[in-house]
Amino acid sequence: MTRIRWFLPVAAFLLLVSCADAPKTEVKKEPRKPAEPVSGQYAFFQMYGTARTWAQDLQAMQMLSVTLDEPKPDAGKYPAWRVTFVSDTRRAAKTYTYSVVTDQGLNKGIYSTTEESYTGPRGQNSPFLMQALKVDSTAAYETAVKKSADYIKKNPDKPVIIMLEHIKRFPNPVWRIIWGDSVATSNYSIYVDASTGEYLQTMR
Repeated sequence: MTRIRWFLPVAAFLLLVSCADAPKTEVKKEPRKPAEPVSGQYAFFQMYGTARTWAQDLQAMQMLSVTLDEPKPDAGKYPAWRVTFVSDTRRAAKTYTYSVVTDQGLNKGIYSTTEESYTGPRGQNSPFLMQALKVDSTAAYETAVKKSADYIKKNPDKPVIIMLEHIKRFPNPVWRIIWGDSVATSNYSIYVDASTGEYLQTMR
């Protein structure tokens, strides 16, 4: 009995010492990956899912790429995109923005503006259903680049803007790949069908 009483405290002490001496394994944190630009189709469906809580009958009127200092645009992918949705039942329009970073006045994630009045198609533009968007901006950009080899060679540093819209001259919504500082000042752009991926027209 005496041996057992002596043995138990010693065993407990040895256990504590062995635990104290055991090496501690440090969990290394993975370095945070830098934000990457996203394609137009990806951003569109992110915003569409959120916008459905605003209006069940919503359609898209126009989407436009947004260029920031970082991350840089990459072959049809951009750090931010902005899309305007419209609703006939609400007779309203609402613009949503999706950004992968918080920078230059934009917030990371999805956010929207307040409602604006909407009374129907505006000029040449008309709304379209999201099911018509079958071709991504990356594929449209690739098609446009193939058709623009000479122009790009002469203008290697021209910024590129990408717009998605539905205009009267084409049956489906179109990607418009625009070379220039703005849509208004551009002197060269390519239209690509957003449903089929087909090259449609060069604008000069």
